Amino acid sequence: MHIAILSPFHSPSSISYAEGVIEYLLSNQIKVSVEASLFSVLDNTEANEQLHIFEALDQSFDYLISIGGDGSMLQAITKVGHTDIPILGINTGRLGFLTSLQKESINQGLKQLFNKEYTLVERSLLEVHLSHKDESIADFRYALNEVSISRKNSASMISVHTKVNDQALATYWADGLIVATPTGSTGYSLSSGGPVMSPKTAAIVLTPIAPHNLNIRPLILPDDAKVSARVEGREEEHLLSLDSRIVSLPQNTEIHIEKAPFTIKTIQWEENAFFKTLQEKLYWGLDKRN
Repeated sequence: MHIAILSPFHSPSSISYAEGVIEYLLSNQIKVSVEASLFSVLDNTEANEQLHIFEALDQSFDYLISIGGDGSMLQAITKVGHTDIPILGINTGRLGFLTSLQKESINQGLKQLFNKEYTLVERSLLEVHLSHKDESIADFRYALNEVSISRKNSASMISVHTKVNDQALATYWADGLIVATPTGSTGYSLSSGGPVMSPKTAAIVLTPIAPHNLNIRPLILPDDAKVSARVEGREEEHLLSLDSRIVSLPQNTEIHIEKAPFTIKTIQWEENAFFKTLQEKLYWGLDKRN
């Protein structure tokens, strides 16, 4: 078995847990590879001599372990891409909505991983194409949570002219527009008033950010819908973000968004873990009447 370990945010806590995971894997004769940046901050021990360093992932890897929070998981998808390598997220951060293993139960979780006692959740992604060549997203034009369009250096609203399947939908007078996957429905979209969707839902959601059109509401579309948007505003540029990656685009750039042709596989331990996460992370059901 060959396992890659990613921990992009080198907090003392994450490094400490990464070292513990590495030690545990090596003690079980697992081949372990880490990124060069993580290797450079690990304590210099004899165990490090057994480590390999990876730059890119290929079919020789069985799993990728992401250590951190949801931000680390979003970094992990850029490494996995369309390789079909399952991702196990270990939460050492705060919310950890995407991660499935809490830091208090790492060893037990890794035993279950070795024994393949887990469920794979296939999560859809969004793919972005622009009307002009933009090298800033050329390497990885996909988003697991959401693609968001927003104003840049201005307090003024922007106009987001939006089409679905080449048919005019609306012009959003707003701070921006979020196009979210079911996975991303519990992130930025939720905080902007969007609905919660189960990761297995075959849909995407359009959620305006602070719309000035009082009758405009979030819209759920089938996941084979093709969304296009074009921004007009007082500034020369606006922002486009793919999860945590942000780029500036000139006004009137045509932005085309659709479901990606591949999915990301994440590991969870329970079949209905999503609903348990809603209870634990968003406190659903925490009511004195219950």
